[in-house]
Amino acid sequence: MPRPTLAPGPGELSVAPLYAGLCGTDIQMLRGLRDDPAPVIGHEGIARVTAAGKGVPEKFAPGALVVVNPTHPADPGFLLGHTTDGLLQERTLLPATAVSGGLVLALPESTDVTVAALLEPLAVVRYALSELSAFDPATLLVVGDGVIGHLTVRAARRLLGRDVRVALVHHTERGRAFSEASPHPADLLLDGLSGVTPDGPVAALLATPRDATVAALESVLAAGADVVDIVGGLPPGASTPSLPGIDLTAVRAANCAGLPAPAQITTAGRVRLFGHRGVANRHLLDAAAELAGDAGHYRDLITHETDLDGAARVMRTLAGSRERVVEDRRLIKLSVRIAEDDR
Repeated sequence: MPRPTLAPGPGELSVAPLYAGLCGTDIQMLRGLRDDPAPVIGHEGIARVTAAGKGVPEKFAPGALVVVNPTHPADPGFLLGHTTDGLLQERTLLPATAVSGGLVLALPESTDVTVAALLEPLAVVRYALSELSAFDPATLLVVGDGVIGHLTVRAARRLLGRDVRVALVHHTERGRAFSEASPHPADLLLDGLSGVTPDGPVAALLATPRDATVAALESVLAAGADVVDIVGGLPPGASTPSLPGIDLTAVRAANCAGLPAPAQITTAGRVRLFGHRGVANRHLLDAAAELAGDAGHYRDLITHETDLDGAARVMRTLAGSRERVVEDRRLIKLSVRIAEDDR
């Protein structure tokens, strides 16, 4: 439905999203599994500045190409697409707290905006793998075959070293079929972790919906994981008998928007455990540089592309189903083309 385009006040920015992505947390909101209050979702994408309020730095003059870090490290009132209107609209008003907090980042004019939907999730993956690299794993268990899982598979050797063995755990037949056809598959394509015998130090990355994360954690612990990064969400107060006395939700919340650096780690017996919400600006800029250097390594993970009207139809389909199948194809990443960039 039409919404008014508000002029930016002091310290604010109005931006025109060019391309935006649909995230797993967005799908959870569509299905009523989250109660985030923002009327407009969407926190992944690239935009152009259309108007700047008084006091905004000159580098954000109209026409500047920008990406927005959706997670404020100090102001929980700003979480783009969750507590603040997101990018899946023709104009988005960015509040002063986001601008003054340094969350609006200028991008080079040479940026390929058509892969914008992959920028923020790749930043999440780079953050996760950079923290896991400190443990020098020989085996990486990736649980979850959505876009974070597939991006992790493709970025793992670049950030963990050529010798790391990567296993991707699937939860659907269509997901397994997508992986088998991938030009960059994991070393092991699995449907579960029972019977797996990993080599050397074992790291695990959980890229799961919040209602599946605890079970995924228990499975990687049983498979011998030494260090676990909880990327996927968790229900409030989540815990597991496998790690008695550990508040898993608090473990994940301890690291927000890349702070502290390095990440805070919880030790539970032989297991090291951490999680994180959001990324630091450096992770977004590093991801943008990686996509600029080799977008082809990741581009096919955008399995569906449409405009805003088409996105509404896709979202209605996803809201009414527990599957991520659109047009009889497994959806890994939806890219929404909001405006053509004629510059």
